[in-house]
Amino acid sequence: MLEVIKNKALYILVGLVTAGFTICTEAKSQTLHVAMATSMQVEGSSKAPMGWVEFCEENAADCDAKPEKPVKVRLTAAKLAQLDAINRGVNAAIQPVTDQDLYGVEEKWTYPTDKGDCEDYVLLKRRMLMEAGWPRQALLITVVRDLKGDGHAILSVVTDRGDYALDNQVDDVKPWFETGYTFIKRQSQNDQNRWVLLGDGVGPVGVAAAP
Repeated sequence: MLEVIKNKALYILVGLVTAGFTICTEAKSQTLHVAMATSMQVEGSSKAPMGWVEFCEENAADCDAKPEKPVKVRLTAAKLAQLDAINRGVNAAIQPVTDQDLYGVEEKWTYPTDKGDCEDYVLLKRRMLMEAGWPRQALLITVVRDLKGDGHAILSVVTDRGDYALDNQVDDVKPWFETGYTFIKRQSQNDQNRWVLLGDGVGPVGVAAAP
């Protein structure tokens, strides 16, 4: 079996943080407001990032999956609390370091131990959510330009209330268009090894608050 997280102590730490939030899920469900977001607009096909291609060469079992029917997760307050827990837990446990400083290369996607780049945060959050029962088709690695105009990666979560963003730069889980980022491309829902171009998220329409 592929060892997902090499540092077992880190896995335990993140697990404890997640458990702490999960215990509070029932109480949170009474106060968390699940807003109605919108879905990202797919505008065409794109090439997979080289970091993903190389990641798959090193982690074949994680990438060897047949195309599947797209899924939208039913976003309850409890589900939102779980996203919040994992986003905050991983953000707290991993120290941000560039691939150049950590590995001596410009780009390397991998599961982090205690340090990592933005893509590493995304891979770990995605893996943890899948282990918690979330469908892979709803957990999409997404390439954006951040508020400084730099290349960045987040995890998009596709739900029945629109798409949400898990981000190592922000602890709060937000609707994708509230990030302020320019959206470039992400994995296809049908096939994680196919990538699609996205609209930039400026001025989304149809945004409404859920009752």
